[in-house]
Amino acid sequence: MTAAKEETSTPSTRDPLVQLRGVNKYFGEMHALKDINLTIGRGEVVVVIGPSGSGKSTLCRTINRLETISEGSITIDGEELPQEGKELARLRADVGMVFQSFNLFAHKTILENVTLGPMKVRRMKKAEAEQLAMQLLERVGVEAQAQKYPAQLSGGQQQRVAIARALAMEPKVMLFDEPTSALDPEMIKEVLDAMVSLAQGGMTMVVVTHEMGFARTAGDRVVFMADGEIVEENTPEEFFTHPRSDRAKDFLGKILKH
Repeated sequence: MTAAKEETSTPSTRDPLVQLRGVNKYFGEMHALKDINLTIGRGEVVVVIGPSGSGKSTLCRTINRLETISEGSITIDGEELPQEGKELARLRADVGMVFQSFNLFAHKTILENVTLGPMKVRRMKKAEAEQLAMQLLERVGVEAQAQKYPAQLSGGQQQRVAIARALAMEPKVMLFDEPTSALDPEMIKEVLDAMVSLAQGGMTMVVVTHEMGFARTAGDRVVFMADGEIVEENTPEEFFTHPRSDRAKDFLGKILKH
């Protein structure tokens, strides 16, 4: 028992980078997030899993205020997320986000897609932005596609470009909202490999996913959600082998049989 306890308390020994305190979110009458308390340590990979409609994506989207919260506070690197304005834009630039859909600009080349943010928001010179972009495209394995347009790339390649684009802003934390759910099975692995390599490089990551293999191998901590609440959190090893709650046991029983 002691060893497991030590393991579950590991994240709290890290320097906290993202903190959610008493976060509630309502969509009209629907209580989508219920009193969420979560601390993500610097360099930690937190994988958020749970049944559809459990609030996973909403949680992810509140961390950069794509969704406003009804109550509570969210701080990133000690600074509370403001409601709106320039301060929000500045803080949001520290949070990279990769969605289910790639959201690349169709009329711009891959290189232009990746350099746009650093040049516009970080005021980086074009040559410097292009050098950074090429390094990042190489890191995710699509540097050969730099002069092509998004429509000329496979879904897996486009998603890896989306990861490079988010990294180009040099974020403190990366959010992934089901990044592989729109992909064909053979493309999923290439995107997950790029994410594993990021995790190994020490990037702080919050990953909402249905990919249990990724949760097991790349996650430092699994957060299991149901009905808008965090039901339990633990190391991947403990969560998958000894889930504590009936909800988690039921969820794992359904998905691990297939």
